[in-house]
Amino acid sequence: MLHMFNTVGLSSLLAIPGVTALLLPRQEQSFASTGNPILADGSIYSADPAPLVVNGSLYILTGRDEAGPAENAFIMNEWQVFSTETPDPLGSSWSLHQKIAQPQDVFSWADDGSAYAGQIVQGQDGRFYFYAPIKQRDTNSTDPFGIGVAVADGPLGPFTDLHPSGPIISQSVPAPGNTIQNIDPTVLVDTDGRIFIYFGTFGQLRGYELEADMITPKGSVTVVSTLTGFFEAPWLMKRGDTYYMLYAANNAGQDSPCTPTSYHACLAYGTASSPLGPWTFQGVFMDIVSSTTSHPGLFEWTNDEWYLVYHTRDAVGGTHFRRSVAFDKLLWDDSSSPPSIQKVVQTHRPAGSTQPTRNIASKATASANVTTPIQYWIAALNDERIETNPLPPDVWSSYNGEQSPQSMSLTYDWNSTVQANGVRVVFFADQPAGSNVGVPPPASWKVEYLNGNIWNPVNASDAYPTDVTDDPVEVSFATVETAALRVILEASGSGGQFGGVGVKEWEVMTPVAS
Repeated sequence: MLHMFNTVGLSSLLAIPGVTALLLPRQEQSFASTGNPILADGSIYSADPAPLVVNGSLYILTGRDEAGPAENAFIMNEWQVFSTETPDPLGSSWSLHQKIAQPQDVFSWADDGSAYAGQIVQGQDGRFYFYAPIKQRDTNSTDPFGIGVAVADGPLGPFTDLHPSGPIISQSVPAPGNTIQNIDPTVLVDTDGRIFIYFGTFGQLRGYELEADMITPKGSVTVVSTLTGFFEAPWLMKRGDTYYMLYAANNAGQDSPCTPTSYHACLAYGTASSPLGPWTFQGVFMDIVSSTTSHPGLFEWTNDEWYLVYHTRDAVGGTHFRRSVAFDKLLWDDSSSPPSIQKVVQTHRPAGSTQPTRNIASKATASANVTTPIQYWIAALNDERIETNPLPPDVWSSYNGEQSPQSMSLTYDWNSTVQANGVRVVFFADQPAGSNVGVPPPASWKVEYLNGNIWNPVNASDAYPTDVTDDPVEVSFATVETAALRVILEASGSGGQFGGVGVKEWEVMTPVAS
């Protein structure tokens, strides 16, 4: 059982300098990208990209993330489109077209908000069909999401509901319906004119052929259960005679080739010789990104030149709920049968100038002497991120939902000897000090350094604070030369029952900043 993390609302958002500009209506803007993410300045966030190439122009449909900087919720009220005639992951000229569609404006049966992952495809008639997951305003279904379809004469709209009586797919239509959450539609107009749609999340993937009207499901539903780790975000496409299903996968585990924590997603794919399968799992083609979610979209530009579109939290001010679209080249291995997708390498815009720092933790390898529960992440210790309202993988913790150990240690190992004379530990807690449940502050902690093969205590001049703050005081000590440092943590609790210990970040200071 996962321990629940508190969320923070939007109440303090307007007090942040510069945020007012984000709330002003901006219908269209042009900008020059310098690399990934495409729009990286934090002015507008974007997620769930769906690319479309039309007459030498690339259009990327996205939802707009509008969550506050410490708000753990998908606040998505509209769809927007990025467009360019010169796509280059290293940077090029773009236009951002905002307010392409809002659920309640296009679909009369829609509730406000929840502009989740959709896709625009061009039909055989030359018009553009927008498939979108919509929350129904009035429904008896257990889950309100259904898939609607709207149409326009151009990829930027305006879009008109093609099926105003309601969704074409939901928990109640087509009969006999289903029990899944019907989101993340992906649509392929095949070379022979046939149309296919897949959808689903939380490990459930379904598909139909559609009639030529682009609306009506045809035949029985296809249930896919052979794509290892499928979680959400399917993307259906075809290259040559092979059909490909790209998706966000989560098969977490200590030795997982996909995801280190139960909150992350890698990108994996399967292949088939028919658009309705059967599907064969082929492997992982992109590792986890900085955001917990991941969402693939694939497009061919010219002469078998392919690109993968996805999202990260790498823009200024980005979080797991303030994501931004990126894209990179995707290569094929045609020597295999069927042709396989090579591992995609993420690229990033050039880093800005950095200030000298005494913190050398990021240069170390982190480890723990206890098993890290699957929702937490050892890499959070020295990722140089201190989240105000973290998700579990933003924290290292010993909390496993039941009994936590009384004593534990975290260790940093460097490749060579370093000098250290201070540490800062940023603790996470959701219970009061002394509690023996949940994640309270630790009862105590101390630091030791490795001298040869022997661990010795540092000569600390300060007490070891256990207060929970994102800006703790530094614990200073006499300079040591070592290749390893460890923090020994004592959990709060009594009577054989102990709370977990949570650490957002553990910084190690060297005497001279560099």
